[in-house]
Formats: sequence, C-alpha cells, structure tokens
Amino acid sequence: MNAPGPALFSSVLIANRGEIALRVARTCRELGIRTVMVYSEADRDSPALRLADRTVLIGPAAARRSYLYPPAILEAALGAGAEAVHPGYGFLSEDADFAEMCRAEGLRFIGPPAEVIAALGDKTQARALAAAGGLPVLPGSAGALSSGQAAKDVADEIGYPVIIKAAAGGGGRGMAVVDDPADFARAFAETRVSAQAVFGDARVYVEKYVRGARHVEVQVLADLHGNVVSLGERDCSVQRRRQKLIEESPAPGLAPELTAAIGEAAVSCARAAGYVGAGTFEFLVDGAGRFFFIEANCRIQVEHPVTEMVTGVDLVREQLRVAAGLPLDAGAGAAARGVSIECRVNTEDPGRGFLPTAGLIEEFVPPGGPFTRVDTHGVPGVRVGADYDSLLAKVVVWAPDRDQAISRMDRALEEFRVSGRGVCTTIGFLREVLAHPSFRRAEHDTSLADEMSSARQRTLQDANRS
Repeated sequence: MNAPGPALFSSVLIANRGEIALRVARTCRELGIRTVMVYSEADRDSPALRLADRTVLIGPAAARRSYLYPPAILEAALGAGAEAVHPGYGFLSEDADFAEMCRAEGLRFIGPPAEVIAALGDKTQARALAAAGGLPVLPGSAGALSSGQAAKDVADEIGYPVIIKAAAGGGGRGMAVVDDPADFARAFAETRVSAQAVFGDARVYVEKYVRGARHVEVQVLADLHGNVVSLGERDCSVQRRRQKLIEESPAPGLAPELTAAIGEAAVSCARAAGYVGAGTFEFLVDGAGRFFFIEANCRIQVEHPVTEMVTGVDLVREQLRVAAGLPLDAGAGAAARGVSIECRVNTEDPGRGFLPTAGLIEEFVPPGGPFTRVDTHGVPGVRVGADYDSLLAKVVVWAPDRDQAISRMDRALEEFRVSGRGVCTTIGFLREVLAHPSFRRAEHDTSLADEMSSARQRTLQDANRS
C-alpha cells in the first residue's frame, strides 16, 4: 500500500451510521485521515463512535431530523474543520442536492458530481442514457408518466407482466408488479402514493417485467483522469421483496463471454455519464442469456466487500483517492481470483414475512476462521429498533471455488450467535437458501427467496391450524 501523501484529505466527516460508518473510519485511519462521525440520539452508544477522532450529535432518532437533515451535517463538518464528506450508502448518499450543498460550502463530496447523481438517480434518465449509448434496456415508457391511462397504454403495448417503478426509487422500494390489466389502475395509483411518501417524488414509469431473471451488477471505478475500470460482476439474485439477501462474485452459471459483455456495457455507460468514483451498474439476465440495463447506483454498495475479497482492492480507499483528485491505483484493474459470498444478517423474522424485530442484543458472537470477514456494528448491549434499516451484520467469505465458499459460509453462519429478548435474525433462513438445490446448482433467480418464504409461512399456518 502506498503511504498517504499530502494530496489526501486531513479530515473526513462520515455522514452515516452502523457498519458502513465503521468501514469508512477504518480505511481513513489506515490512511492517516482524521474522522468526524455524526450521530443521532438513538446512536449515542454505537460502537462506531469509538473509532472516530471526533463525534458530533446532529439530532433525534428520526432520520429526517438527523441523518437526512443536511443543515445539521454541514454545520458539523464545517465546525469540525472537515475537508470532505463521505455519505456511505443510503440516507444522503445519492442526493444530488446534498452533493451540491457540500460543493457550495467548499466540502468535497466523496461520490460522483451532483450532475451525475441527478442524471443517473432518475431511473428514466438513466434508461435513456443507457439506450442512447447502445445498451439494451427493457421495453417500457420513454419517461415518467403522470396519467394512469397513458401508463396503461404503455403496459398494454409491451404486454404483461409489467412493473411500475418510482423514477427516484431504489433499495427495492416503490415498485409494483402487475400481471392482470384489470389491476393496473390500482397498482399505478398506489405506487405513485408510495413513491411520494418514500422518495418525495411521485413520478413513476412502466417497464416490462421479466420472470425467472438473474440480477447481475458490475462494480465500476472511475477517476478524474479519464480512467474507468470494471472490477467484475456480482450476482444479487437472492432477494426478498426485491431487497438483496445474498451476493456473490463472480456470477455463477453464466458464460464468460456474457459476463464480459455486461462488464463492457457497464464501463461504456459510466463513461457516457461522466461517472467519477465507485458505482454500480445493474442488469437483468433472462433465461435466454440476454441482458438488460435497469439502473445505476451512485454510491458504495452494501455488498462491496464481495468485490474487495476477490480483487484485493479497498474500494473505500479508491473513493478517497479519486475524490482527492488522484488517479486510480494501478492495481484497481487487477483480475479477480476465487469466489466470494456475502450474507446479510438482518434483525427480521422470516416466519412473519421478514418483519423487523426490536430489542436489546444480549449475546453477540460473530464467526471467525480462515477467509471469513464480518462487517458489523453489533455488540452485546446494543439495542436494535425500528428507527433505521434492520441490517445488523454482513458475513463475507472467500474460497478458491464456489462449493468451498458455500461450505465456508454455512459454517460461519452456524457459528454466528445472536440473541436477545424480542430479537430475531435471518441467519436460519440464509442457511436454508445456501442448502437449496437451485442455489447449489446456480440455477436460482430473483424469485427463489420469496418462494421459500411463502412456503415457510404456509407450513407455519398449517401447523398452527392443526
């Protein structure tokens, strides 16, 4: 690793919480960069704060009055003398207005320029940009649709099933799949209401829905010197309610020429958008081996450790270097090696439709062993509640091949002990997925986890009736 030079920042404010705040702080410490970490009233006892050089209280538990409140974050950054702001993922990480506010205050936003976030953050603009660059996109509306009849006309033309999506959406929210034309008007109205409530933007668009598809994304790095590289793909097909549970790299069961083409498409789209920093370009792969661009994420992803494990590249380090104006490290384009799998451990109850659970964690013993990484903010005594996302830990393993990686992950999850009154986790369900024949054979698609969850709930209901 190169020694930190004078071109890097002396102080960075981390505008996030939990495991990603810890993750960013650790790389900053390795680079000799001082960290300022903001926190809400609910996070006063967060283990992440212990790694910061300075902490600043920014508001109550409600995210809109703390982590989603730019004035408090900017005041903290300026008051602490920070030179840059790392937004992590979620919260303000893809907020173009916040990126512009940072720039106006003389703070470097560690992410793409505000203009790029605005263009790619609007899913309809991203689709148009990808199509203009020659990338395949799913049939659908050319832009956002405010009229229910106009939207239904598009759906009738492209054929059912269709999916209605929030133009400003992300994280699996603000979507509705429609199979029957008779259900379209209701689904359209409900999705607009949901989009307004979640994203503050009621605009939606219509796209062809592909059943039996794989979800494949490409990790891209780009700097201010014209360098754009792909760090390979990740398969994110194991999802519940279109939110990811298990990710792996490389994507199993796909032809090398197909994944190479997807990687080239991602780099092409990033260049066309003027992308800077770490980003992810996402695609669906259908049963015929055709791929389609669906969206871009202008931030570090929850699943970034998977790519780090197979490439040896510290993605947060590259984010910091790029934001400081330095070129990508020469090793950033290195070929991937082996297989990595990540399982997200959430405080949710799979038996009740993955309903989030709350309580005090009394026992927390993460797994260890060879080539096993755990990114977490969990410790005994931490209270998990409904204020924020239910992600508690990410278990990541590496092995020379996929069979060994699956075995290693299953062993790690078996070791993981989390308990507390009222607290339930997804560990058991994750192990069931790993053991599923379709997953083992790499024949699974985005429907697997939801089908397993539905079957589990039917079994529980039958048991309760008997």
